[in-house]
Amino acid sequence: MTDPRAEELATRLAETRRRLDAARAAAGRIDEVDLVVVTKFHPVADLVRLARLGVHDVGENRVQEAASKVSALAAADAELSAAIRWNMIGHIQSNKAAAVAGWADRVHSVDSIKVANGLQKGRARAADEREGVTPLPVLLQLSLDGDTSRGGVAPEGLPALADHVAGLDHLVLAGLMVIPPLEGEARAHFADAAEVAATLRRDHPHATEFSAGMSGDLEEAIAAGSTCVRVGTAILGPRPVV
Repeated sequence: MTDPRAEELATRLAETRRRLDAARAAAGRIDEVDLVVVTKFHPVADLVRLARLGVHDVGENRVQEAASKVSALAAADAELSAAIRWNMIGHIQSNKAAAVAGWADRVHSVDSIKVANGLQKGRARAADEREGVTPLPVLLQLSLDGDTSRGGVAPEGLPALADHVAGLDHLVLAGLMVIPPLEGEARAHFADAAEVAATLRRDHPHATEFSAGMSGDLEEAIAAGSTCVRVGTAILGPRPVV
């Protein structure tokens, strides 16, 4: 029996991967770019389909929804669940950070010392409770225009936050994440963010990841050096009304 939704996801996923390959070729890049499939508001059944299609990275925006999906996928298919790397890409309230550290495999949205400390506490507790828990890779979310109401740390606050995270033994400073400001051209914003990412790598050589680009602007992000794009609508279609 055919599964129309699985066929739709397979078609959309293949087209997105073609876009990624074309963008890398246009930029003269031969390195890989992580594709994080953002499943906000979509059901666990879609996660199962995506995992069976070879999706490795899944991104979630909301803490409670993410935790629920982690548990639900593990219950539905433990083998598929083990193959998924869970990416927290949305804003984290400091009082929920410890919980996030218990299930996340990578966090893209660290924008304050309070959030970093919460993740550190939660990861330390997870390491005490079960074997095999390694330090949590985290990216610092940059607010290019300084409007931190949309999440992110202002450029002038980034060095101190980076130094703090680098000193935490249960976190690994992995790189930089950016969501472009609403005004202006994405290409210019990504170029500016790439300069900040380069400075971060100079000061912290292991912070090599640069998470930038979504469904509508992944080509511009890859041209600027993005190592990770976060794609939802292009693969899953419009989000369900909830």
